[in-house]
Amino acid sequence: MHNLITRSISGFVYVTLFLFAIIYDAKSYIALTAIFAIICIWEFSKLTQSKNIIPYLFLGGMLYFFTYPIKGFSSETILGFTVAGLLILIYFLFSLKKIKVETTFQRLFLHLIYLVLPFYFLISIPFIFGKYQPNILICILIFIWVNDSFAYLVGKNFGKTKLFESVSPKKTIEGFIGGLVFSLIAAFFITQQHNHSKITLVDWMIIAAILSIIGTIGDLIESKFKRQANIKDSGNIMPGHGGLLDRLDSLFFAAPFVYLYLYFII
Repeated sequence: MHNLITRSISGFVYVTLFLFAIIYDAKSYIALTAIFAIICIWEFSKLTQSKNIIPYLFLGGMLYFFTYPIKGFSSETILGFTVAGLLILIYFLFSLKKIKVETTFQRLFLHLIYLVLPFYFLISIPFIFGKYQPNILICILIFIWVNDSFAYLVGKNFGKTKLFESVSPKKTIEGFIGGLVFSLIAAFFITQQHNHSKITLVDWMIIAAILSIIGTIGDLIESKFKRQANIKDSGNIMPGHGGLLDRLDSLFFAAPFVYLYLYFII
């Protein structure tokens, strides 16, 4: 009971802070997301036993590039590199091969493709149509939270078939399907309330599916990193939840794929 109360309070503080920053204005959203990214880099550095300052410089450079784009170096180039890097991580997940973190170069590369670049696109999503549109990001967060909540509830009550037991023993196929289905239902209801001029019902449902499927893969990849490091949580900044990396792994991993869909399809 005590753990449930602690978990609820820390979760409420996290959600309230995130939503307030998104709704208040663009600067508060960028600032808070950058702080989240710094904390995740710090937690991931502990997880991979890295003490290098370069990942933080990478993040600063990407934030500068976001504010002052460099002529001749487009977001499309960064997006292609990011998606390719994340696909490599997905390959290592499904091939059951160990993700190597022995050398300095390997650790820096992982920090870049797994954290810095995905966070860049997480920051970029609400600006994709030229001006800051917080409602797009709020809808994305709703899909992520609905997916996580119902994947847990359905998995706990009806889950029998393991999804990826070697990495995350508690996740089940039934839970995954439950999260996906309720995310699609959330997309349907959101469309009735939030009528965006460019994003249709079909688009919202595809985005919800991307977040559910790719977000689950992102969560599994973080679990793989933790299993390799032989630790349970990435940190303890969120009592009852673990680290911020544990909380945001689905969101930032799926962000480049959502951006890809918004940029090239819509």
